[in-house]
Amino acid sequence: QVQLVESGGGLVQAGGSLRLSCAASRTIYSGNSMGWFRQAPGKQRELVAIITIGGSINYADSVKGRFTLSRADAQNTVYLQMDSLKPEDTAVYYCRLVVPNGQRPPYIYWGQGTQVTVDS
Repeated sequence: QVQLVESGGGLVQAGGSLRLSCAASRTIYSGNSMGWFRQAPGKQRELVAIITIGGSINYADSVKGRFTLSRADAQNTVYLQMDSLKPEDTAVYYCRLVVPNGQRPPYIYWGQGTQVTVDS
C-alpha cells in the first residue's frame, strides 16, 4: 500500500503563485505515472498535469504555459508549480499515482486533496 501526502495549497490572489507537493510513502520503482487532477465545486475531476509511464509530461490546455510539473525520483515526489493563477483555477487538487501490475489492472492511488483558492 502506498500513501500520497499532498501539501502546498492555500489562498492566493489572482496572478500569484503556489507550489504543490505530493510525496509517496515508500519507494516507487520507475515505470509509473504520477500527476495532478483537480475538482471544482459542481464539476467533474479533471486532469491538470501528468508524467506518463513513458516519461512524457502532459498538461491540460487551460494550464499550459502557467503550470510546471516536475519530479524528484529520489524523493518519490512530484511538484506542481502554479504561476499566473486565475480564479478559475480554484479547486481541490488531487495527486494520483498509477503503478503498472503486469497483465492485471494497475494499482491506482489518490492523495487526500489540497484546496487551492484564487481570489480575484
